[in-house]
Amino acid sequence: MPTPTTVDTDTELSAVNSILGAIGQSPVTTLNYENPEIGFIYNILTEVNKDVQNESWVFNTEFHVKISPDSNKNILIPTNVLRYDLHEDNVYRTKNLIRKSGKLWDTIKQTYEFDNDLYLDITYLYPFTDLPSAFQRYIISRSSVRAATQLVSNPQLVQLLQSQEALARATCIEYECQQGDHSYMGFPEESTYRTYQPYSVLYR
Repeated sequence: MPTPTTVDTDTELSAVNSILGAIGQSPVTTLNYENPEIGFIYNILTEVNKDVQNESWVFNTEFHVKISPDSNKNILIPTNVLRYDLHEDNVYRTKNLIRKSGKLWDTIKQTYEFDNDLYLDITYLYPFTDLPSAFQRYIISRSSVRAATQLVSNPQLVQLLQSQEALARATCIEYECQQGDHSYMGFPEESTYRTYQPYSVLYR
């Protein structure tokens, strides 16, 4: 009986090794941050991970989340939150929320204090190892382009890696469309399906 094939998910170590391989460098067995090249590659991976997740995808965005102020009427923002925004069913839109000094700030009323619960759309930052495989591969491809641009004087290599990055992003768009359960019908909030907003397509 043939031995089953083992399929491993990407780790930060395997991601760094993929980037190193893309720019013609040898793989490493551990992430030694004291090695300048390894530290530089890892920083690129971390930055690109944040950049990609900051676009707000279906896997890291939750809608209509109830958030309550603390005893000081403040809403502290956890370190794993990239964005807060008022949910679209807030009819009057009397608030405009931003992050300021680690707390939610209302730019219209110019205050940190909130008297009532808020219903927000929240974009989270997840560790690289918790991302869907399609996004892991996209982040690796995008990081490889940045590493090649900054470390290797080879325009042809950069162009080749950019074509791979574009293909990886297309896979992420396919994932987004399949997993998002979007609809043009505009079903009520209780429904599984959400209206797909055209500006999202233009933004991506």
